Amino acid sequence: MSIKFQGRRAVAAALLTAALVVSACEKKEEPAPPSRQTVTAATVTQVALPRAVTASGSVSAWEEVPVGAETGGLVATGVFVDEGSWVRQGQPLVQLNDALLRAQLRQQEAQVQTARANAARDDAALARAQELKERGFLSQASLDTALANQRSSQANLAAALAALSETRTRLDQSVIRAPVAGRIISRSVTRGQIVGAGTELFRMVRDGRLELDAQVPETELPLVAAGQTATITSDQSGSTTGTVRIVTPEVDPQTRLGVARITLAPNSALKPGNFARATISVGAAPALIIPASAVVFREGRAGVYVIGQNDAVRFTLVQTGARSGDNVAITGGLQAGQRVVVSGAGFLGDGDLVTIGRPTPPLPTAGQQGR
Repeated sequence: MSIKFQGRRAVAAALLTAALVVSACEKKEEPAPPSRQTVTAATVTQVALPRAVTASGSVSAWEEVPVGAETGGLVATGVFVDEGSWVRQGQPLVQLNDALLRAQLRQQEAQVQTARANAARDDAALARAQELKERGFLSQASLDTALANQRSSQANLAAALAALSETRTRLDQSVIRAPVAGRIISRSVTRGQIVGAGTELFRMVRDGRLELDAQVPETELPLVAAGQTATITSDQSGSTTGTVRIVTPEVDPQTRLGVARITLAPNSALKPGNFARATISVGAAPALIIPASAVVFREGRAGVYVIGQNDAVRFTLVQTGARSGDNVAITGGLQAGQRVVVSGAGFLGDGDLVTIGRPTPPLPTAGQQGR
C-alpha cells in the first residue's frame, strides 16, 4: 500500500515538473513588443520662394561713340582731354591749326562784299534799262543784256556766300567737340599730329553707362525680363547692382545661350572688358520646403522618411532644389501636408516605428521667407 502510494506521488511530481517546464518555454517564446525611436518631425509646407537666375559675361559700353575729324590735313595744336575724362556735349576736345582757314575766311568775306556791290550796280542798271525801254529810248536787245548782267551778278553773290559758309563750317570743324556727354575710354591723337579727315581720335561711352552682356541658358531665358533687378559681382571690382534693360530675341545655336543686357548702376568700379557674374531676381514661385536636415542619403540617393499610419516610417526618394537658410526646396517625391522625420532620420529603416518628440519649429510662410 505504501509502495503504491509512493509511486503515485512520484508520477504526480513528474507531471507537475513537466507542466512547469512547458509553461516556462511558452513564456520565453512570446515576442517582445517592438521598440520605438523618439524623433522630431516636420510637415511638408508650400511657400512662395524667391527665384534667381545666375549668368555671367563681359562688361561693355551701353553705346560706344567714336569721335573723329571732319576736316583733314590740319595739325592738332591742342588736346584738352585724356582717357578717363568726363565730358559734356559740345565740349572742345582738340584744336586744329586754323590759321589758313581764317585767312581764307577773310578773303571770301571780301569776295562777298565785291559780289554784293556788283549785284547792286546791275540791279540799278536793269531798273534804268526797263524805264528807258518803256519810253522807247532803248532797244529790246539792250534790255536783255542788262537783265543777263543782273542775273549773273546775283549768281556770283550766291556763289561767294556759299564759299564763305563752307569756310566758316571748316573753321568751326577745326575745333573737335564731344558729340555726346560721356566718358573718354580711348585716345589716339597727340599734339603736333596731322589729322586726316575721318580719323578716329577718341572713343567714348555715351553718358558713361555700362552694361553686362550676361549669357543666360536658353532653359532659363523665358524667366528673365526687362526691369528685373540684379546683383553684379566681379573678382576685380567688387559688386554693384543693375537692371535688366533688354533680353535679346535670339539664342546662339552653338552654345544655346541668350543674352540679357543689364544696365549697371552709375559710378560702379567695373570697366569695359571686365568679366562679371549676375544674379537676376526673377520673382517668386510656389515650392515645397522641408528642413534640410530631414534629407538623408541611401546608396547615394537623396530621400526622407515619411511618417505613415501607426507612426511607421518609409524611405521616399526626393528631388531637391535650392536651399534657403535651414530649409531646402523639394521639386519631386513629396506632397504638401506629409510629415517627415527630421532629427533621428539617419538611424531609421523602412517600417520602423517612431515616437514623435518635441516638434520642430514651424517652417516659414511665404511672408516670412528670407527675413
